Amino acid sequence: MGRPPGTIKIGTIAGIDVLVRASWFILALIIAVLMAPAVDSVRPGLGPLKYLAGVAFAVLLYLSVLLHEISHALVARAFGMEVHAIQLDFLGGVTQIGSASKTAWQEFAIAVVGPLTSIGIGMLALAGALIAPDGLILLALQALAGANLLVGVLNLVPGLPLDGGRVLRAMVWGGLRDQHLGTVVAAWGGRIAAVLTLVTVLVLQILGLRVSLVDVLMAGIIAAFLWSGASASLMDARLRRRLPALSARNLARRTITVPQDLSVGEAVRRARADQAGAIVLTSGDGQISGIVNEASLAAVPEERRAWVSVANVSRSFDQSLVLRADLVGEDLIKSISESPATDYLLVEPDGSIYGVLNIEDVDRVFAVMMKGKA
Repeated sequence: MGRPPGTIKIGTIAGIDVLVRASWFILALIIAVLMAPAVDSVRPGLGPLKYLAGVAFAVLLYLSVLLHEISHALVARAFGMEVHAIQLDFLGGVTQIGSASKTAWQEFAIAVVGPLTSIGIGMLALAGALIAPDGLILLALQALAGANLLVGVLNLVPGLPLDGGRVLRAMVWGGLRDQHLGTVVAAWGGRIAAVLTLVTVLVLQILGLRVSLVDVLMAGIIAAFLWSGASASLMDARLRRRLPALSARNLARRTITVPQDLSVGEAVRRARADQAGAIVLTSGDGQISGIVNEASLAAVPEERRAWVSVANVSRSFDQSLVLRADLVGEDLIKSISESPATDYLLVEPDGSIYGVLNIEDVDRVFAVMMKGKA
């Protein structure tokens, strides 16, 4: 899996790439500026070095965020899932897991371990702060404890895209045996959390409590993050409910097989006579050798079709082009994404040919589903 644009690989942990988005460096500078007065109060006279201390704290904070994400990754690995990478960015981090949870228990375990890890780190830092001497170490431990406890508690808010939203989805999924309903409930929880974030700032302002411009900006960023993430989850849930209608068998084109040395003209004549929408080629020993490409076929002028071999307008055949005819929904999408092509040979369990699946047919039906999910 390629590295996303705008990211820098800083290392690998347990075979998992750790990526940092460029936006993290902006946050590191913001933290350095915000921490500078506190650093100056416990260690006067540092001058410009107080900003360096702030950057060091930003690194320390994101190491704890990294531990949060590693816990997600390790639990996912324990369930046999592939973990592509861990990405750190302006708003924290995300673990890129290759497949969705298959059970409510998997969803719950993968989700809840992150906030518990942050709370655990916060408690350890708080314990360290109780015995640390005054100075920068005490300041760092207090800030680390506060940040991790805040991250842990806020991540348990029951709304997607937060971990707490995944926990809620798992509970609804497990209790009512309906994953789709769990996603919808958790997504609306995320939207409610987004609204409450903005309302909280407004209420504090009305009560006359001090609300800085930074507080307002951060509340706006967090609310936008929650709303967009929740909305994306809601749309995804609606799409996934329709995915079972995406069936390889239903989309298959009627197929004929012809010798690979046959002319284009004769192959087209036979296809029309048999009302077939796809042509598969066989070699002299009867083995499948290719699938005719529709665009290449259309490019051959009528007057030349009697002289051009059908093999010249086909794609060479290999096993990556073979799909089960009974694939539906997400399994079909996953199989196609693993082996991108224009045409696939659909086969029955006994190995017999059912038909040919053209990617344009899949795209057309998928586009209709995408329009209907909004």
